[in-house]
Amino acid sequence: MSLPPVAPPQSPPVVEATGAGQPPIPRPGDIDADGADRLEKWMANAIPDHTGPISVVRFAGGQSNPTFRIISPRRDYVLRRKPPGALLHSAHAIDREQRVMAALGPQGFPVPHVFGLCTDATVIGSDFFLMEMVEGRIEWDPKLPDASPQDRRLIYNAQIDGLAALHAIDPAAAGLADFGRPGNYFERQLARWTRQYRTSEAAPDPHMDKLLAWLPLYVPAEVPARIVHGDYRIDNMVLHPVRPEILAVLDWELSTLGDPLADLTYFLMMWRVPPAERIAMDGVDFETSGIPAMEEALDRYLAATGRVLARPLEWYIAFNLFRLAAILQGVAGRAARGQANNDRALTAQGRVGPLARAAWDNARKAGAPA
Repeated sequence: MSLPPVAPPQSPPVVEATGAGQPPIPRPGDIDADGADRLEKWMANAIPDHTGPISVVRFAGGQSNPTFRIISPRRDYVLRRKPPGALLHSAHAIDREQRVMAALGPQGFPVPHVFGLCTDATVIGSDFFLMEMVEGRIEWDPKLPDASPQDRRLIYNAQIDGLAALHAIDPAAAGLADFGRPGNYFERQLARWTRQYRTSEAAPDPHMDKLLAWLPLYVPAEVPARIVHGDYRIDNMVLHPVRPEILAVLDWELSTLGDPLADLTYFLMMWRVPPAERIAMDGVDFETSGIPAMEEALDRYLAATGRVLARPLEWYIAFNLFRLAAILQGVAGRAARGQANNDRALTAQGRVGPLARAAWDNARKAGAPA
């Protein structure tokens, strides 16, 4: 993971400050001074060449698992932990995130090196893992406003080719044969996110109700499972500081074994999200910007993998927009319970409705009745 350099603080545990001269405001998942001391002792036992002392700085991003930069004299690390409090079943599976990255590194896929997983809640209050701090840049805007058209094209090609490379890895060869449940991936995902949506639902949404009734009727047939990232987008990647190259893919919390076309069409979803979404492609001139049109990105992936769509593209887009809406409903539920990891989590509820409407618009294009 990478962000601009952070100077070591004077006292070990710190969180984001609210402004110049203002004290930091504690938030759910923060690591206090005692937790930092216990963490340093754990690191001394778990990492052979570790040297202290450490400082702890919380990153601003992350809707789900609180993430920290751990500064030490030898190297900097990134720590990801489960948030405290009551959690939805199967959510915040950092043990799976740690496992898949540890498996993909030896396969040559660009992920941070993992130093260890701790499931002893007495250390900092919940499970966590430590990984390498990959220095580079993270782009939050997929329009890449500061890049040249040539670099935009190369970065997009690298993203598409990287996804094709991920889906070419044999899960068994990577030691991940049991990383996902058997059965149809789309059926499992629809069941999972329906449960999360219903558990966190604030008020009935007619578009979500129609999607829940229609999507399961046209689920694509099961295909041989591949490793799917689950949240493959540019702000979950570390790019080279100056070159249009991907150094590391981050945030594997939603990874599993499943249908690779679900992963692909999640990436393609940003061409169809509502304009208010940060990742929306509205206003992009695909002729001059260097960013490929959605059909061009799709064709590049299909040519690299030999795969074919089993349903109209809009079915997959509708599925992924529904899935994102359900995920955000869960984020909104955590915010309502006082477990928000950042201020953006408080806006999640307002995004659910527009995403559900966009999902139903795509479903109509795929043949759903009025």
